[in-house]
Amino acid sequence: MITGTVSADYEPLIRLILIDANGQEHGREAVVDTGFTGWLTLPPDVIAEMGFSWREWGAAILADGSQVTFSVYDAHVVWDGHRISIPVDEADAEPLVGMRLMKGYRIFIEDVDGGIVRLELI
Repeated sequence: MITGTVSADYEPLIRLILIDANGQEHGREAVVDTGFTGWLTLPPDVIAEMGFSWREWGAAILADGSQVTFSVYDAHVVWDGHRISIPVDEADAEPLVGMRLMKGYRIFIEDVDGGIVRLELI
């Protein structure tokens, strides 16, 4: 089970463990984003700090209908106690956990300041 809290800005947050190119673990908060169908987004400075390897170009259509192109990197994270390899989209915004990373999980959010965020394997 993965747990977190709802922020004062009503964002459901969980703590991610990113594994850098040297195998060291680094904790980062990320927003649970059910509107994002990818795996994970991270800002460029975090990707550089972790030393993730560039993989390919990606493209997406945003909620406003505009299309963007971005870099995709190979990354390693600890997800529900397991080290896994995932693609990470570069985005100049706060880290977002997408639906592909949460596939197979039930999402529970108490939508109040300080509320519980819980992801349970189905």
